[in-house]
Amino acid sequence: MTQLRINDAARFLAVSDDTVRRWIDGGLLGSTKDASGRAVVDALELAGLARRNAVLPGDPSDIGRSARNRFVGIVTDILTDTVMAQVELQCGPHRVVSLMSSEAVRDLGLEKGSIAIAVVKATTVIIETPAGKG
Repeated sequence: MTQLRINDAARFLAVSDDTVRRWIDGGLLGSTKDASGRAVVDALELAGLARRNAVLPGDPSDIGRSARNRFVGIVTDILTDTVMAQVELQCGPHRVVSLMSSEAVRDLGLEKGSIAIAVVKATTVIIETPAGKG
C-alpha cells in the first residue's frame, strides 16, 4: 500500500497542503503516521477522492464518440508553417499538444484563446513509474 506525505498528496492533486489537511480533518480522507511520525495518506484512497471530486468542463460539442479521453481546454499557442501546425491546449493542469495540418487549423477556426477539445484514442499508452518503484 503506497503512502504519501501530505505535501506530495497536495502536489499530485494541485492543491495546497492545507486543503489536504482540511480533507483529513473533515473526515474525507484518512491519515496515519509513518515511521518518522509524519502524517501520511493512502495513495489509493487519495486517488478515489480525486476521482469523486473531479470537476471537468462539459464537452460543448455535444457529439457522441467512442474515445473516452476528452480534454476540454483553451488554445494557448499555435505554431504553423505552410503545411503543418502545432496546437497547444491548457486543459486544467494538463498541457496537451496536437500536430495537424495548417489547413485543419484554418478550417476549425483555431486561434489563441479558443475553446477546443482534445480527443485521444490510442492503442498505445505508456505508463512510467518513479525510479526505484515497481
